[in-house]
Amino acid sequence: MNIAVIGSGGWGTALALLLHNNGNAVTLWSYAKEESDNLREALENPFLPGISLPADITYTSDPACVRGKALVVMATPSFAVRSTAKAISAYLEDDVILVSVTKGIEENTGKRMSQIVEDETGKTVAVLSGPSHAEEVGRGIPTGVVAACRDAKISHLVQDVFMTDWFRVYTSPDVVGVELSAALKNVIALCAGICDGMQFGDNTKALMMTRGLTEVARLGMALGSRQETFAGLAGVGDLIVTCTSMHSRNRRAGILIGQGKTAEEATKEVGAVVEGYYATRSAMELAKLVGVEMPITEAAYDVLYNGASAVEATQALLKRAKTHEIEDFGWLTSL
Repeated sequence: MNIAVIGSGGWGTALALLLHNNGNAVTLWSYAKEESDNLREALENPFLPGISLPADITYTSDPACVRGKALVVMATPSFAVRSTAKAISAYLEDDVILVSVTKGIEENTGKRMSQIVEDETGKTVAVLSGPSHAEEVGRGIPTGVVAACRDAKISHLVQDVFMTDWFRVYTSPDVVGVELSAALKNVIALCAGICDGMQFGDNTKALMMTRGLTEVARLGMALGSRQETFAGLAGVGDLIVTCTSMHSRNRRAGILIGQGKTAEEATKEVGAVVEGYYATRSAMELAKLVGVEMPITEAAYDVLYNGASAVEATQALLKRAKTHEIEDFGWLTSL
């Protein structure tokens, strides 16, 4: 199959390598010509050191590279998804399959990445997400992900194209739940990193991860997703790997913030896009829109955007009013 991967960061490059090794003809697009030239000459991505890239992948910065492609993977950072989708839309084939692997929520609109791509291209978009650090996918380390689409034929096609004997792909109809999990686990990973930076223990991080997932699911359910998605690979699976690994830019930024650096200092030191920083603002906008309580996300917002200290935010969370863990049992308060 002729495939274009749009976005040559670590994740896009790792997927381009996977798809190439699966026997596909792959084109890897970079925003800057200098970047595509460097990839072609060095056959290595600086985000994936030590991983050799094939010479027979096509490296380009021309958006027209999607012409004639049967499948196009959108792998740019979240802030560039709309402009990039718009740039390639005129060159897409009528029957092309579009797959979004970017994790985020658009500021001001609250739209998920697949919605943005659909806005700009007019086509149905599948999403692919799960515990999949680029550094490990590029080395062929086993994992499993979820391909979600409203059209079951498309999700099964994506499953077939990406599936290997070490990269297992499951299908799901729950695009909303998969994408919200992908975007908002980055917020919780920032918070988990802050806990590490403040030298709290494993218990604290487990508390943060578990209650964080609860509020992500709460928002997802309000927006029409399925509860079981948050207990699956796209939900708890991706949350575990992002909150516990030093591959995670979000966790690394959180550690620096927990050690006393500002959000701006932390994201600059990480040296790459920290999606959780942007997702926190978007999550707060969505929560207010649908009237959902998200105390951990709100605490993260206060630290990232309002200058609150991590210590103050943590104390405020721990001093919240008593409540039930299983929210459906709220009626017990009347007994």
